[in-house]
Amino acid sequence: MKILLRKVSNTPLDFEVEFDKITFKGYLQYDADKLILLKAKLSGQIDLNCDICANEFMFDVDEELEFFISDGIYEKDDELLLDVVESFDSTVDIEELLSSEIELIKSDYHSCESCNQGIVSEEEA
Repeated sequence: MKILLRKVSNTPLDFEVEFDKITFKGYLQYDADKLILLKAKLSGQIDLNCDICANEFMFDVDEELEFFISDGIYEKDDELLLDVVESFDSTVDIEELLSSEIELIKSDYHSCESCNQGIVSEEEA
């Protein structure tokens, strides 16, 4: 789902995208200085491999996201915003953002329930 940034105004523009077992739901709203605010919730489940035992398990996702989208290169000398995604074609691809967020989650360290119990048991000993 691609959205033209010029269509985003002060009135929130709702979106909802589903991929596999994940839902990405929220809105886009014009903020200031060519910045579009994205507020959304990422929820569902992702198949992951445990970083300890390598077994596959379902990971529950329930995250609130908030960042800005810039129409072009974002340059603001007096203020530093780290959570800015730059768009170079005046559109935002919601499915691409969802895919990026999923990859960020996958790149983190994860352990399954069995290994979590083993870690807790070892720490108690």
